[in-house]
Amino acid sequence: MNIGVFASGRGSNFQAILSAIERGVLSANVTLLLSNKSDAGAFEIAKAYSIPTVHLSQKQFADEALYATAMLEVLRNHHVELIALAGYLKKIPTIVVREFRHRILNIHPALLPSFGGQGMYGHHVHEAVLASGAKLSGATVHLVDEEYDRGPIVLQKTVAVDEHDTPESLAAKVLKVEHEIFPLALKAFAEKENNVV
Repeated sequence: MNIGVFASGRGSNFQAILSAIERGVLSANVTLLLSNKSDAGAFEIAKAYSIPTVHLSQKQFADEALYATAMLEVLRNHHVELIALAGYLKKIPTIVVREFRHRILNIHPALLPSFGGQGMYGHHVHEAVLASGAKLSGATVHLVDEEYDRGPIVLQKTVAVDEHDTPESLAAKVLKVEHEIFPLALKAFAEKENNVV
């Protein structure tokens, strides 16, 4: 199975996916790293693994239709069968979501459906969890649909929220869990695809 990874930041979940492939946990090939940021740290990881990279931002296009068309062309050119959103902070164009229906997975740093939606990413999520007084947080892998963080849940894992936790300490705990469950969710999809006759 060919995976296209989308990342906006340093790419720690991207690295976790590649490490799972190296360990033989995940039977897949990463054929593309796409980022909306030209200076994303994930590009350095891709370079180290000789993975093709593309910088694609809506700002480069006159409208969303042209942007979506370009994204689909990139995905086809790199033979992408499944998209993994590994810390990708932009909404995927509706046309792309429909073309890849049930083949886009996102990792979210909270237990959806709580603490999801527009603007709920990174430290914003952890601050909201702490402010709510929740005793548990964690990470969720879900299928992407046209709404932020609303697609069907594939896999979740919890972490305890301690009274002394800060957004930073909670983020570190959740990130560790993200690195565990994202490759496992991708593995389940790869195995399902391989069993389709």
